[in-house]
Amino acid sequence: MTTTAPPGAGERTGSPAGPAGGRRTARRRPRSGNGLVFVLPFLLVFGLFLVWPIVQGLWMSLTDSSLALRDTDFVGFDNYTEALGDPDVWSSLGNTVFFTVVSSVPLVLVALAMALLVHSGLAGQWAWRLSFFAPYLLPVTVVTMIWTWLYQPELGLANQLLDTFGMAPVGWLSDESVAMWSVAALTVWWTVGFNFLLYLAALQSLPTTFDEAAALDGAGAWRRLWSITLPQLRRTTGLVAMLQVLASLKVFDQIYILTKGGPNGSTRPVLEYVYDVGFTGYRLGYASAISYLFFALIVVVSLVQLRLFRRED
Repeated sequence: MTTTAPPGAGERTGSPAGPAGGRRTARRRPRSGNGLVFVLPFLLVFGLFLVWPIVQGLWMSLTDSSLALRDTDFVGFDNYTEALGDPDVWSSLGNTVFFTVVSSVPLVLVALAMALLVHSGLAGQWAWRLSFFAPYLLPVTVVTMIWTWLYQPELGLANQLLDTFGMAPVGWLSDESVAMWSVAALTVWWTVGFNFLLYLAALQSLPTTFDEAAALDGAGAWRRLWSITLPQLRRTTGLVAMLQVLASLKVFDQIYILTKGGPNGSTRPVLEYVYDVGFTGYRLGYASAISYLFFALIVVVSLVQLRLFRRED
């Protein structure tokens, strides 16, 4: 007795057979340009406010562009040659490097100590976190106003504390040997909260198995810190150090408001010298050349840091 299979029997849904009995390959849909519609606004803003200013500034650095003159002539690399031989450029660069060193080191170490203190289970953690991070939320004008009063030679809290211990008053903002340290102290108090949050987030994400195993083996708190916790924070420390060095190299706001580069240019960073040359001396072309030399230095520092961290990894 012969049975007839119902129509469609033996066929698999979604995998029709081709002429040779094989499966028919699915056709790829042609790519549409819908994605470009969503990316185009970002590309326009990126090109208008980043790419175009970079190109325009690079061209300006090759001219004698000035706010005082309408005519602009092409001078080639004369501005760069002048900048490399300008003693004010080198002195302001030295001030920038000095500030970077004296501010970046405590901003990494103090932030780590604060994060370890909070992570240790100290009572009232919300109060500690708020007090550590709150200064970072203040605008630069408020911060400089607070510290200007603290640094007042006669009524400031800093000199009053020195007087309490029988010490002579200090010209925190008027002494050339002290002014940059004063700015660095302000910067540490103001911005350490951001690094503190990075370290605290890293500590909270660390596995506890290694620390617990070391504690069972009799390792003390300091031994566990140096041998287990700190090595696991190596990547975070590299990130914090890199971000902090780049931020310190670009210092401008607090120094300009607090000291305006004084006394006698002892606290003037590169960016303030660029501002003075471009908007006080009206030499936009020369100021642009200094900016691009400084930009090249920042790129080199960033590449060196990335290479060092990759070697450690």
